[in-house]
Amino acid sequence: MSILDVLKQPAITLPDHYRNMSKEEMERRVIEIKDMLGEELFIPGHHYQKDEVIQFADAVGDSLQLAQVSAQNKKAKHIVFCGVHFMAETADILTSEDQMVILPDMRAGCSMADMANIHQTERAWEELQRLFGDTILPLTYVNSTAAIKAFVGRNGGATVTSSNAHNMVKWSFTQKERILFLPDQHLGRNTAHDLGIPLEDMAVWDPIQHTLEFEGPIDRVKVILWKGHCSVHENFTVKNIEDVRRTYPDMKIIVHPECRREVVALSDDNGSTKYIIDQIEQAAPGSSWAIGTEMNLVNRLIQRHKDKDIISLNPNMCPCLTMNRIDLPHLLWSLENIVDGSKVNQIQVNPDTSQEALLALDRMLMR
Repeated sequence: MSILDVLKQPAITLPDHYRNMSKEEMERRVIEIKDMLGEELFIPGHHYQKDEVIQFADAVGDSLQLAQVSAQNKKAKHIVFCGVHFMAETADILTSEDQMVILPDMRAGCSMADMANIHQTERAWEELQRLFGDTILPLTYVNSTAAIKAFVGRNGGATVTSSNAHNMVKWSFTQKERILFLPDQHLGRNTAHDLGIPLEDMAVWDPIQHTLEFEGPIDRVKVILWKGHCSVHENFTVKNIEDVRRTYPDMKIIVHPECRREVVALSDDNGSTKYIIDQIEQAAPGSSWAIGTEMNLVNRLIQRHKDKDIISLNPNMCPCLTMNRIDLPHLLWSLENIVDGSKVNQIQVNPDTSQEALLALDRMLMR
């Protein structure tokens, strides 16, 4: 289910009294409930969440890592996932039937994931099969809906993360002649380019126009990139890099591979969120860094590493709007609903979709 589908459903909104509570009162109540529920409650928090939420997280990490940790935590009956919709879906797919996954605010979606819906994807697949025959393996970034993961699973493909994308693309070319990479064109392009595939051998599928964007003989196509992107990472530009090089000539620039190809090419380094965090943690005191990723994380790194000079690559960057939907009032509301026995904002992926999505996830996890 996409965030657009969620928004079409009758809204269950945050009661007004939560907005009138003081921060101190809400924090005290969250602590009380965590103590009350003990090991039956588990709160995973994505790296991009606000500090007011992250302070209560039992684990902090990337989306797949948090879903896996949730599944391993068998004593936890209630998984309150502080992230976005597709992350909570993945947690529901991996956890057991007696574990309930809750998203504190159902409006917390991902624009990238919503750029590939199942209807567009099945329509595109039919046309691509007509053009290329049975020569394509679908891969999807884990930043995708459960329905897209299921589509990839039933068509022999796998999921990928920004950490293992290189290995998964290598594997895919042992299976088929071509790949379809969903839904982030930039991660797909950057990964394939790193593996030596020329940009001239990459096409872009436009799901809105239902067309393949490519110049040249069609049999040259090796990678078909879905025309999707992260609205945060696409806002880092070549001009941002030029400004940093001019103002801070000794500063290293590290970016996420969801950034545009030209931005990644001009940076000193690139890698997953975990990779960026590890590089900053291992960097020498006094080193200086411009980071091209989500602003909540950049601000957290600035606060944690005051012995280093850290800035955002884009000084005008705002935090991810949908990630910022999860706040302290919504977290408290979710916890109080658990105490009251209410099933508000529960994420449930239907069994058939879960089974097929697991095929895609397992193919990745076995590599």
